[in-house]
Amino acid sequence: MVNKVTTGAVIGLNAYKVTVETDVLNGLPGFAIVGLPDTAINEARDRVRSAIKNSGFTFPAKKVVINLAPADLKKEGSNFDLPIAMGLLTEEAVIEEDKLQDYAFIGELSLDGTLRAITGVLPLILGLKEAGIKNIFVPKVNAYEAALAGDVNIFGADCLCDVVNHFADSAIKPTIIDIDTYLNKSINQEYLYDFKDVKGQQKAKRALEIAAAGGHNMLMTGSPGSGKTLMAKCFASILPPLELQEALELTKIYSICGLLPPDEPLMTKRPFRAVHHTASANGIIGGGSNPKPGEITLAHRGVLFLDEMVEFPRHVLEVLRQPLEDSEISISRTKHSIKYPAKFMLLGAMNPCPCGYLGDKEKQCTCSEYQINRYQSKLSGPLLDRIDLHVEVPRLTSEELLNTQPAVESSADIKKRVINARKIQAERYKNDGILTNSELTAKLIKKYCQIDKACADILKLAAVKYQLSGRRYDRVLKLARTIADLETSKDIQQTHIMQALQYRILSQ
Repeated sequence: MVNKVTTGAVIGLNAYKVTVETDVLNGLPGFAIVGLPDTAINEARDRVRSAIKNSGFTFPAKKVVINLAPADLKKEGSNFDLPIAMGLLTEEAVIEEDKLQDYAFIGELSLDGTLRAITGVLPLILGLKEAGIKNIFVPKVNAYEAALAGDVNIFGADCLCDVVNHFADSAIKPTIIDIDTYLNKSINQEYLYDFKDVKGQQKAKRALEIAAAGGHNMLMTGSPGSGKTLMAKCFASILPPLELQEALELTKIYSICGLLPPDEPLMTKRPFRAVHHTASANGIIGGGSNPKPGEITLAHRGVLFLDEMVEFPRHVLEVLRQPLEDSEISISRTKHSIKYPAKFMLLGAMNPCPCGYLGDKEKQCTCSEYQINRYQSKLSGPLLDRIDLHVEVPRLTSEELLNTQPAVESSADIKKRVINARKIQAERYKNDGILTNSELTAKLIKKYCQIDKACADILKLAAVKYQLSGRRYDRVLKLARTIADLETSKDIQQTHIMQALQYRILSQ
């Protein structure tokens, strides 16, 4: 008789239901797993056999055949150990098959029968939830993460015996998690870098505040030692806390990559991914035979920081163009195509020339015109077109450098204004499926970025003088909308347009 046990498998960020079919046949002892398993699943034969024996149960002394259905989809990972073991124990009459009908099982078994942590738990639970499964067993260390799915009974078990005993006389209580407790932790988090320690650079600080408030991309250009990298590190301290939906999206991504902190089942902090210029294109966008998320997806709802941006190979920078425009990345392979979210803020820093001192008031540039043009041409026009704020970061004056007094504003002060601006945007776009001004489409720009005649005249003049493209024109309006939100202004005023043009054009 064939027994069936329910589990799940992940492709990309989505999961689907998998049925583990178990059959024990007369014949020489053997163990075969079919249904497109990977190496980790094939190795489950030895793990499951030892786990069952070391847990005090009998392993069938016959030919065992395991089928993972549907058989046409590739399965990966070690989370199939527990459902395979449950199927075999059902064959041995340790558990009645009827009792398993409303349950799903996920987990990796150690040789002694204990359950180890696995990756991708939250996507698996959400997929099984959509398939109508209401009771799911997971390793105890993954129980809180699994409980984030809600409306599902999550049973955390330490070992195979605990799972078996649950269906006998020692029922395990479902795991309950208070999501608000974890979200509230991020509100008063302390950061190593604070804007109160940054001397001068008021214009750059203001630009970073605007970028954080509206989710805009930004590029800082300046001499070595002017504070670009320090301000980029401080940028994380003014980012608003994650909304619940954002936190769940991030948790799914980091769970699949195995990057969730062991004591934090929910991502509560916006990611800040600082990438070295030796990173490959696949490292940035993701890839592999079974495509995994890259840095742009790990920076989802957070920041991707590229220090010394022009040192990145040009082809690596060019792969950012499509994700910056579409806020997602599609990775195609022979058998399937996977889409990963990529709504990130690009924060770049670079020197103006190879020696770094072009335009410096104190030190003379030693580069030739050819060297400067070749250096700056590494950033293509289409890529620069997708960056909302361009800011020059000059060398500090001697007075600023020697000033020992802390800055007037700390990161906490700036963060309050950023959070207030984000709340205004969340209320405005609650029925439009977006969260920030940077996500505005052409249709929504017409609806929410209306301007009067005086503002239109300023934009018309700028469009002619600076030859604005359609994308640049829209980005100026989105930038002006964010500046207005920071000043709690319902309408976009002339000053907002002028400031947006200053950051968008005049600094280039």
